Formats: sequence, structure tokens, C-alpha cells
Amino acid sequence: MATQGSNPFSMAPQKALETIGKNLRDQYERWQPKARCKVELDPTVDEVKKLCNTCRRYAKSERVLFHYNGHGVPKPTANGEIWLFNKSYTQYIPLPISDLDSWLRTPSIYVFDCSAAGMIVNAFIELLDSGTSSYPGSARDCILLAACEAHETLPQSAEFPADVFTSCLTTPIKMALRWFCTRSLLHESLDCSLIDKIPGRQNDRKTLLGELNWIFTAVTDTIAWNVLPHELFRRLFRQDLLVASLFRNFLLAERIMRSANCSPVSYPMLPPTHQHHMWDAWDMAAEICLSQLPALVEDPNAEFQPSPFFTEQLTAFEVWLDHGSEHKKPPEQLPIVLQVLLSQCHRFRALVLLGRFLDMGPWAVDLALSVGIFPYVLKLLQTTTPELRQILVFIWTKILALDKSCQVDLVKDGGHVYFIRFLNSVEAYPEQRAMAAFVLAVIVDGHRRGQEACIEAGLIHVCLKHLHSSMQNDVQTEPLFLQWLCLCLGKLWEDFTEAQIIGLQADAPAICAPLLSEPQPEVRASAVFALATLLDIGFDSFRDGVGGDEECDDDEKTRAEIIVIIKSLLNIVSDGSPLVRAEVAVALARFAFGHKQHLKSIAAAYWKPQSNSLLSSLPSLANINGTGSGNIVSSQIGPLIRVGNDNSSVVRDGRVSTSSPLATAGVMHGSPLSDDSSQHSDSGILNDGISNGVIRHSRSKPLDNAMYSQCVPAMCTLAKDPSPRIATLGRRVLSIIGIEQVTKSVKSAGSSSARPGHLPLTFRTPPVSPPRQNFLTGMRRVCSLEFRPHLMNSPDSGLADPLLGSSSGVSERSLLPQSTIYNFSCGHFSKPLLTASDDSEELLAIREERERFALERIAKCQHSSVSKLNNNSQIASWDTRFETGTRTALLQPFSPIVIAADESERIRVWNYEEATLLNGFDNHDFPEKGISKLCLLNELDESLLLVASGDGNIRIWKDYTVRGKQKLVTAFSSIQGHKPGVRSLSTVVDWQQQSGYLYASGEISSVMIWDLDKEQLINSIPSSSDCSVSALASSQVHAGQFAAGFVDGSVRLYDVRAPDMLVCATRPHTQQVERVVGIGFQPGLDQGKIVSASQAGDIQFLDIRNQRDAYLTIDVHRGSLTALAVHRHAPIIASGSAKQLIKVFSLEGEQLGVIRYQHTFMAQKIGSVSCLTFHPYQVLLAAGAADACVSIYADDNSQTR
Repeated sequence: MATQGSNPFSMAPQKALETIGKNLRDQYERWQPKARCKVELDPTVDEVKKLCNTCRRYAKSERVLFHYNGHGVPKPTANGEIWLFNKSYTQYIPLPISDLDSWLRTPSIYVFDCSAAGMIVNAFIELLDSGTSSYPGSARDCILLAACEAHETLPQSAEFPADVFTSCLTTPIKMALRWFCTRSLLHESLDCSLIDKIPGRQNDRKTLLGELNWIFTAVTDTIAWNVLPHELFRRLFRQDLLVASLFRNFLLAERIMRSANCSPVSYPMLPPTHQHHMWDAWDMAAEICLSQLPALVEDPNAEFQPSPFFTEQLTAFEVWLDHGSEHKKPPEQLPIVLQVLLSQCHRFRALVLLGRFLDMGPWAVDLALSVGIFPYVLKLLQTTTPELRQILVFIWTKILALDKSCQVDLVKDGGHVYFIRFLNSVEAYPEQRAMAAFVLAVIVDGHRRGQEACIEAGLIHVCLKHLHSSMQNDVQTEPLFLQWLCLCLGKLWEDFTEAQIIGLQADAPAICAPLLSEPQPEVRASAVFALATLLDIGFDSFRDGVGGDEECDDDEKTRAEIIVIIKSLLNIVSDGSPLVRAEVAVALARFAFGHKQHLKSIAAAYWKPQSNSLLSSLPSLANINGTGSGNIVSSQIGPLIRVGNDNSSVVRDGRVSTSSPLATAGVMHGSPLSDDSSQHSDSGILNDGISNGVIRHSRSKPLDNAMYSQCVPAMCTLAKDPSPRIATLGRRVLSIIGIEQVTKSVKSAGSSSARPGHLPLTFRTPPVSPPRQNFLTGMRRVCSLEFRPHLMNSPDSGLADPLLGSSSGVSERSLLPQSTIYNFSCGHFSKPLLTASDDSEELLAIREERERFALERIAKCQHSSVSKLNNNSQIASWDTRFETGTRTALLQPFSPIVIAADESERIRVWNYEEATLLNGFDNHDFPEKGISKLCLLNELDESLLLVASGDGNIRIWKDYTVRGKQKLVTAFSSIQGHKPGVRSLSTVVDWQQQSGYLYASGEISSVMIWDLDKEQLINSIPSSSDCSVSALASSQVHAGQFAAGFVDGSVRLYDVRAPDMLVCATRPHTQQVERVVGIGFQPGLDQGKIVSASQAGDIQFLDIRNQRDAYLTIDVHRGSLTALAVHRHAPIIASGSAKQLIKVFSLEGEQLGVIRYQHTFMAQKIGSVSCLTFHPYQVLLAAGAADACVSIYADDNSQTR
């Protein structure tokens, strides 16, 4: 540190010179006790050169400070030279700044306290720009502080010391108070010499000097953070204590010297700060402190009153929190909040306010990190104050939800122990313990040192203990807590064999398995993730030959545990939530990878006898018998192994079609097979490869064969999943065990090549913002389809990859699909947790409005006598242009919209008032088509469209009325356990809004009840009949009650709440035993009043709870009844026949009208009536017919609306 102290008096004794130098050195040393200071008084050029070189050698890559006190030498020159002496002090010698720079090198900081100091800065900037300095330009890290501009002279007035700039930089508090004193009202009553006697120490905040220093730091920090660009603020105020202190004091120098018409300059340049309004807050605090000074100096024991500065600033911050937002100016008190964390008395309040701020969103966390919050909250983890624990855990949750990189520092400082202790404390709220589990999961995520540290601290046992105890209790544990315990365990075990062994030995599979039936899909998916991370274990250790050295019983234990895991996973292959099934697919892929050999031989055997039937049902496989392109091609996995069909037509023409709709619709990144690999279909290689492979991997001990043979069908089920994303994952699992499908195009002639209904699946991680609804809050996992791109470009898209044929295990492993539940779940914590979202008020308003509208309409429906409905009642007719005719239709309750679908599952949405087509899309791309029903979920809110296919697959869409914007929210298969050999095509379903249940049945011996909120099968009621269900209706009034009509003409009423579920059964349709075509509850509150229509043409009115037989029978369409509709509120029903007739009746059986084919009727033929549906709140009837026409009829009362 070089300083030239030139004596201000012309012929003064050496003593004065030494005193000035010594004072300056003391000031720097007090401020930076560890720094080594060297004073050079009136040096020569050589001395300066030697000094610079020595300093740099000693400092290595640390910053060196060079302080030049140029009083009493000429001003610097325009070329940027400062003046030193020759040896005999007889003349001035110029020293070019470029020389100085070449000796001192980087990083460095220069202080020039002399007139025209700006000259040096200008010369320096020129030097930087020309790039002629003696070392590479990229690493330039030089900072310059100069007392004034190039054309200015330092102030000469007696009010300031001669080295006012140096004084501001080294003794800021005294300078600031002196300057303030002369300008304030105090200057008459206060003796300025007292300022030198301020009691206390600078670093003791409980003393006057300490408090002043603390406030000064807070004020200057705040000014800098609010005025400087964040990057510059971080570089100057947060990277180096010395630089930060100098720049804080530089802001003061600017304020004081500007009052004397001098403008200090710096490099990098700062915007002007001398008029910032925070200086007023400093002046006020200074005044309050100074007014106490005389009393404190007089009586050293007097009590010092702390300043209200920090309390007031926290209040200002609180006011900002009440009114501020992302789009308003950031809260300028943020740096002060940080300073307040240093003091115990304000700490709790400051942390709570900071937590509220961070909760406003990632932008707020970003701002807080830019202020430098990190080291403060890291240090607070060493405190043991119990009341700070919750808020600290919350703050760390918010930080780590945005920035995972903090994990390294947390572990280095032992911070993880704090969170493990909190997680283990039973008195904390479960939501907060979930946050601690989240923090720990982030600490160990992909961070081996973190995993090791947490395992040493016993985290695995803590998590398992709490999972176990929560499953023992009858009380429902907070789902978020269970979810994060599982995710935390999964992240601990992920790719870390030692941890997996600890988990398996602690019975982790048995503890996690019960979670697979929890009601929340997120909890189930997280449990699958935890189990899956245990799977790759055994086979790594066996393969490396470790297996031989371990004790046998350990080995057996491991295998037993793995069997437990696989069994648990196979139970939920058909879970109702895509989130869960995706994790199951990822888990099975890991398992398949470790057990390729055993699974391949089973797969080959499983595949042979039924290759045709199975293949044709896989997604977009053409009906293979018709095409000559061969049955099956297995990919080459590993150098030689190839399992395929011995059939000679493996690939007849040697090419594989890549033009499948799946490829073009963007589901696959490429065909599942690259072309050339399919050429090697030489059966010699096949057999050889198989035997070879088994010998070569003989060490990976097989589990029992039954296990493998259950896995293969489960993998096939996943490959046929109704959700496109999971079907793709399933196909990847199959490709690992050597089953590849040659996909053929299934384009139908009229469809465009890029199907609008299919969103390209180029995404990896699930969405972050779930909308909450009254049902299917489960749809908070909005979509298997709305993903934001993963930040890392890792190959984890979970989509089909070209050939997994690399021989090295490592790159093969990287092709395994990756789990998404962890990234998805993290999103929860980056959303506001303390406040409800704003949009809920709007939604409630819309909802109340709709409820009012519905109630008015319902009252009308119930009380108005329905007048005639006939051909003249038609208000709209729509040619849907469906090739196969309309199969089912649905009227929207609050907008003039009708939705229709045809047998090949094309869905079209039409506005019947404006006669415009709003949207049209395909429900899916699978070859088998067939529609069962359309239902509307959450009609009072943003409704969702449930589409049930004939095979029992359910898909739920949102935004379906906007062209091309429809999104698949969720999809699952509602029918399980078909009678062997029967592929169900006649599924019947109904949706019940009050209970959130979907009832589904068909050619199976039971009725499945799905809770769509939990996305879970909650019950399966045996239908107690040999024949299958042909019609289902749920009560719109009594939750949990539904009626079923059967193929043999019988009708049964069920109630989920009854002990054996069945309330009563009857067979009203006795004349000719034909199937029940339609069934419905009569409007009103009567529990058992049902209308049932059979194909024979009779409609029976039943009061099933009170009498077994029908109380009214009407014969309507002899032998040809095809459709029945019962109005939800008005006393009216309608039936349709294959003979182009629709008849409308009252509940008393009186015929209210007939709609029939007439020539005058716009010359349109109704065709066989295929569907009838009433508007829920108006007397409007929509009829769809086999000739693709949908007509809408209104009674006279409705038409006048």
C-alpha cells in the first residue's frame, strides 16, 4: 500500500510528515486489521517500483491498494503522469500511470487524492481501451477512486481538512458528522471537538459509535443498491470487504465534496448519488445520535438510547409489502433489512418480513440474492433460537426453490444438520417439516458430498421413521410432508449404491409400499420415485463382482426387497393419474435395464404365440395382416443380443416406416429404429447372441421367473396407455427388453398430416402452475402435456430414442427415461405459499353469476308446463360432416355451444347461435376407435371435457372450445379386468359432479368407481349379474347413488354408502328380453324414481325403492328404440328410434310431440337417431343421427328467450 504524504507546510519538520503517514496507516489498519500496510514518505520512482513489486509478490492474486496523497506536488499531467521526487529532493520526476500499472498488475485499487486527479483516470481508461497494458486484457480488474475531475482543484477552505477525500474514505463517520454539524441547527449548541470523543467501538452496535457506523453502512448500501446496476453493485459492494468499504465511503466523499464544487470520479463510473433521499434519513439519525453526545461524554455510564432508524425502515418495508408487486419499483429498504438481521432485537421481525417478500415470487428471491442475503441467512443457521426456526426454514425453501447451487455452501457450513433436526422435531407443523424435507432433497440432489453428509447425519432413518409412523396413525398426515419425505429419500438413494443398501436393509420397500394407495397422486408418484431409485442397486454390485464377496443372506435380503418393490409397482400400472404411471414406467425401465437378459427371453416367448393380436393393438400399428411389412423387429441392444420373431417376415423389405403419425405428430424424436439396424435379420446371429449373452451376464442372478412374466404384460399395458406421454415411455421400456414395433402409418384419407389435436411432445418437466378447481383439483398436475423445457440438456425427455444400441453401459444408462416428479414438485415452493392467488376472486364471481343463472332457469323448468316440441321447434341444424355419423353430443350449460363426436373419435365444437365451427380435433391417434360418451366436468367453473372411448379409456381436455388450443389434462383406463379374450368395446360411463365420481362398466363383471379428484379407483362393485351393463346413470341429486341397466333387461340401483352397495334390483323389461338402451333418474328429489328404456321399444317408469314393478309403461318404438334422454330438471323425456323418429313425453307418459322425417323439413332426413341430450337448465334438445346431422329443438317458451 503506497502512500505519498507530502507535508502541507512548505518547510515543515520531518515529524509532521511522519504523523500524517502514520495516521493514514492506522486508519487503514483499524479498518482492515489483516491487511499489511506500508507507508512511503516522499518516495522516489525506484522506491515506488520496488514497493509495488514486493506488494504484488506478497499479495499473490489478492487485491493491492495504492493510495497516492499528492499534496504539494504539481498536478498530474495530461498524459497521465504523477509526480515523485529524485533522490536528493531537488526536482520532480514524472511516473507514467502505465508503468505503475505494469508493476502493480491486477487485481488492484488506486486512490488518487490530488487536484486534477481525473486526469489519471482518463489516462487509465485510454490505457485500458488501447489494450497496450503489459498483460492480457480479459483479466483486467482495476478500480480507481479519484478526488476530483480533470479540470478541478481540491477545496482550499478551512472548513475541510486538506486531504478531505482521504478523510472521507478512511474516517467516514467523523467526516460526515463534522460536515453535518456545521450545517445543522446543532452547530451552535454542540462543540465540534466532541465528535472526536464519540464513545464506543465501531464494531459494537450497542455503543453510539457502533450504531452510527451501522446506520451509515445501511444507508450507503441502500443508496448503492438502488442506484447501481445489480451486476456492478455485486462487484463493488459484495465481493471484497475493502472495496465495499471504500465505495461506501466514496459515496460520502461525493456528497461532501460536491458541496465544495468538487466531483470525485471513479472507475467503474457510478451514477450521481449525492442527492439521494436516503441521505435525509442519515442526517436525521445523525442528529438524534449527536443530541445525546454531550451527556454521554460527560457521564460515561449514562444509558445510550438506540436510534429508531431501523424500526422505521422496517415499517416502511412492511408498507411496501402491503402494496408492492413485481411490476412496481422494488422496495428500497431491502439492504437495510439485511443489516437488521445482524441485531438480535430486530431479527425476528426482519426475517418474517423477508419471508413475506421472498414469497412474492422468484423475482423477489432474485432481488434478495442480488442484495447479498445469502451469507447472512447461512450464518443464522448456527443460531439455536427456537422462534427463528420456522421462518428460517421458510426462507431457505424460497431460496433453494430458485437457486439449487447453494447446496454446496450449505453442506460446507454444516447447514444440513439444522434442517435434519427440524425435520425430526415432532412439534413443528407438517407443512413446515415438508419444507425442511424439500431443502434437504435439494441439498442432496445430484450432489455426492451432500448425500454423504446427510447419510452420516442419519437422514435415511429419520425419513423412514416418520413415514412409518404416519402410516401407523389413523389421522391423515399432511400429504405434502409424505410427498417430500419420499422425494428426499429418492434423492438420497439416487445413483448412490451405499445409500441404497442402507435403505434396503432398513426395510424401506415395505415402508414406502403402503403410500402407493394414498389419495393424492403426488404422494403416490413420489413413493414410486423413491422405490425406483432403490432398483438399480443389486445389479450394479453383482455385476462388478462384489456379489461374490458379500454374505449370502444379504444377497437374499436384497433380492427379496427388490421383489417387494416390483410387486408394489405392478399393482399400480393402471393408476388413474398419468403422473403416477409415468413414474412407474421410469421405474420399470430401470428394472428392465438391470434384468435385460431374463426379461428378453420371457418377452420373446410371450410375444410369439400372439404377436399379431398384440401388435395390432399397440399404438398406431396398422392391422398387420393386411400389410406386408412384417411383424416385429427388435432393436439391437448390446453388441450381439437380438431377440425377434423367428418368422421369416421380420422385415420383408428391409425398411422401417418412419412416417407413422406418431413420428409426424412430434411424439417421437425419430423412428424407434434406425433403418440400417433392421437389415441384420439373420437368424444365426439371433440364437448365437442369446446364448452368448446369458453366459456373459451369468452373475446377475435372476429373480423368480413368475416375477418376470408378470412384468412383460405390465410393460405392454404401459405401451398402450391412453396418455401419449406414457405410451411413449412404455415403448421405451419395451425397446429395452428387445421388443420394437414397426409402426405403420394409419392416416385416414381425409385427415391433415399435422393433426391439430396432437400437441408436439417436446418437453420434459411438468408445469409449475396448477389451476385449482372444484373437482379434479387433481388437474393441478395440469397435464401430462404442459411441460416447460428442462434446464439441463440431459437426454431425459422420456421420449423414444433411436436405438439403444451402444455397447458401453454408461451411455446406455443415460438413455433411460428420467423421472419428472421431483422437478414437478419443486414448482410448488416457487409459487406464493402465504397468500391465496388473486384470480380466485374472479373465478368465484363467475361462479356465483352462473349459479344464479342456473337457479333461475331451473325454477322455470320446474314450473312451466312444457309446450309441444315438434318439427317446427328446430332452432338449429348442423352438418357435422362426420363420415360415420354423430355418435354422441353434449350441450354446454352457459354458452350456445354443442359438442359432438363420431365413432372414430373426432370431436367437433359448434356455436349454434352463430352457426360457426369453433374447434375440431382427434381424441387420440390409436388405431382402435370407438366413442362411448361425452361429459362436462366442473360446469360452473372453467369446464373440462371428459371423453370416454368404447374401450374404457378416459381422456379429459381443457380449452377445447378454442381452435387448436385443446390440451389433454389427464388420461387413464377406467375399465380393468376384462373377461379373458374379450376386448371391451361397449364401455358405459357416467359422471357425478357432487361426489366427483366417474362410474364405468361394460363387458366386465363389476362397476368401477373412480374418484377423479384423487385420480384413483376407489371401489369396484360386483354387478351381481352374469350379463354386462349396457346403460349407466348417476343421480344428480344424491351423491354416491347410481343406476345400471343390463343386457338382459334388468335394472339395479346402487348406493356407494350402503353396506353391500346394491339397493335393489328389478326386471321391468319383460315382454321381449332386450338390452336396456338408456336409463336416467327422474327430475326431482325422489331417490328411486328412474326411467328405463329397452331396445324392444318400451319405456318403464320405476319407483324402485317402493315397488318392484314399473308404475307406468309406454310402448314407443316397436323393436327399434336407440336413444333416451331425461331432462335434469324439467318433467320431460325424449326417445329416438332407428326409424327416424323422436318422441317427447311428460313424466306422466303423455306424448308432447313427435319429430319426424318430412320432405318440407329442410329436405333433411334425420336418419337413425343415435343420440339425444337435453340442455341441463333449458328445454333444449339436441339430436344426433347416423347421417352426421345434429339438430337442436327448443320448446315455445325457450324460443322466446
